Amino acid sequence: MTPFEQQLTAVRACQICAQFLEPRPMLQLAPSAQILIAGQAPGKKVHSSGILFDDASGERLRDWLGVTATTFYDPKQFAILPMGFCYPGSGKSGDLAPRPECAQTWRAPLLADLAQLKLTLIIGRYALAYHLPQAPQSITAAVKAWRTNGPKVMVLPHPSPRNNPWLKQNPWFASEVLPELRQRVAELIKT
Repeated sequence: MTPFEQQLTAVRACQICAQFLEPRPMLQLAPSAQILIAGQAPGKKVHSSGILFDDASGERLRDWLGVTATTFYDPKQFAILPMGFCYPGSGKSGDLAPRPECAQTWRAPLLADLAQLKLTLIIGRYALAYHLPQAPQSITAAVKAWRTNGPKVMVLPHPSPRNNPWLKQNPWFASEVLPELRQRVAELIKT
């Protein structure tokens, strides 16, 4: 087993936050991945299925990216590394924040294994704070700044149906950002 495979095995067996939630670490990556999806944490449906973005959010995200499920779930093409690998539970207005232990323990070593990355897609404020701490902390402002982050980083709103009002209030996202996103992804996809 390679050091990368050993690390992945350790992450998938992680119980570091078992006192707070039911551990079921989920991530997808391979050292050859060129696109990283840095999200929040798995939701309740994903926790049940064990498949990342196996919900309406995932359908919308794949549409935004212009890729099939087969391509999306190929770890050699897409690394999916949430800030928290396990479902954090639900709160008053949606899911709780990702547990901090996960990113503190695993994120830096896993990112170090992704030397081929050419595009990082940041989804949500926790991923934004980690990957672009200097960026505006408002998701809307960070998404609007897509031209200033360079070709290697794009901030996206969460693709959840809960964000339908945001998408309606910000039509520039569909007309300006999505075509650029699809182009950048298409240039990196291996068919």
